Amino acid sequence: MNKLPDPLLRAAFAVMILALSGVAKGATPYIIANEDASFPSTGVTFFAVGPNGGLTFRKQVPTVGVGIGGGFFGANRIRVLSNANQDCVFASEAGSGDIVGIDMNTLEVGGSASGSDTDDGSANGIGMAVNDQYLYASFAESNTIGTFHVLSGCGLTFINDTAVVGMENGFINGMAIHGDMLIATYTDGTIESFDISGGTPQSHGDRQISSGTVRARGATFPNSIDITSDGHFAIFGDTSTSLVVEVSDLSSGKLGKPKVYTSAASISSSNVLLSPDETILYVVNTQGDSVSALFFDRATGKLSPGCTSDPIRGHSTDWSYLASAALASPTGNGGGVYVAEFPAGIARIKLNVKGKTCTLREAVQSPFTDKNAAGLLSIGAFPPRSF
Repeated sequence: MNKLPDPLLRAAFAVMILALSGVAKGATPYIIANEDASFPSTGVTFFAVGPNGGLTFRKQVPTVGVGIGGGFFGANRIRVLSNANQDCVFASEAGSGDIVGIDMNTLEVGGSASGSDTDDGSANGIGMAVNDQYLYASFAESNTIGTFHVLSGCGLTFINDTAVVGMENGFINGMAIHGDMLIATYTDGTIESFDISGGTPQSHGDRQISSGTVRARGATFPNSIDITSDGHFAIFGDTSTSLVVEVSDLSSGKLGKPKVYTSAASISSSNVLLSPDETILYVVNTQGDSVSALFFDRATGKLSPGCTSDPIRGHSTDWSYLASAALASPTGNGGGVYVAEFPAGIARIKLNVKGKTCTLREAVQSPFTDKNAAGLLSIGAFPPRSF
């Protein structure tokens, strides 16, 4: 049997992934923003991504509820679902306590749903994680995980709640899913994983205070989460006075004791995002003014120094905090990221890698303004990364 050259194998693999994901060839790429505006209304804004990475306003989709204009960094208020059956965007609206689904093919609302009468994220937000069958919503104030069934046409229906709490009574914060595992962070430094094979989360009994939190005596705590494509490692971005990232081995089927990576290169690291090829971990220095890139070894989970951008333009004058990131490309090392600027901006940071060195630079046309936003903390990319 003749073997295809490596470039052809990679091309064939990319075509297969696109076919399985349901993303049509030539589909318009978008950066999507949850405006999180409070009364009288909010919505979701779609920016078309140009060939040079520039963002052009395409449409604002008004939604049924209202936001709160702020909240936890790790609570992801935008989730993109792309499979062979449908392409959806889900946005949480903590002011009204609901989640709205938008059909990517029509850019129209497909449906919305609320949790139980006691679910509450009205002060710090509603985070989300989603797979093909279920959407999970973290209601911060009520400390509940709501389970919703994903319907055809991007609708949702509420199933039930799971009560949760940190080991020192912390609020639920970030969530991420891989296969039958859901991982959550809490504001007291607790991390925990759940079995979601039956839909409703069931704790694995591995709830623990993270290594970074213990080492820093509470001065740092895990916020956002990413998980490798093979489910081997969970990566936590910490809120801290420096850059702190924690990596937990999941090979036992539960959270292992995290290993801690620290750097004085920047301030805080509340939002992290793996590149599609898992060679780069993007770290948003949320309470600083820059973005960092760390080299990542997906076989060992080891992080090593990479690079940090210069200060992003407009700090203090145009924006107060940096928040979530979205990949510039769903393939390779991602080519850099778009970063949410609280309250109403999006920065474009470009990555260049040569061997074991890299540079991060803000694009000339950056930043881009979301005139509809009031408390921008969460953005997403379509098409999404494959895992």
